[in-house]
Amino acid sequence: MQLLAWQANEGATVAQALAFLRMHSTIFASQPEELWQTAVWGKPVELQQVLQAGDRLELLRPLRVDPKVARRERFQRQGAKTAGLFAKRRVGAKPGY
Repeated sequence: MQLLAWQANEGATVAQALAFLRMHSTIFASQPEELWQTAVWGKPVELQQVLQAGDRLELLRPLRVDPKVARRERFQRQGAKTAGLFAKRRVGAKPGY
């Protein structure tokens, strides 16, 4: 994770922040802009969004694997007895506890 501080003029947009980032970051400059999504404090925003004082702009890369699919595949590999809340039972415990 790379953090950059940017002092912007009032009324600066997300697109202007991305332009600054392209000039000052080697990670972001090498990848197409369409791959990244933008968010402010975890909420998705458009490029035309005006930034407020103290906003934290976040760049979100696309997921490589759908989390639901990954969990389903992991569960199939591990089996029902080694995964889940009740996988490790104490000796003599009631079923489900």
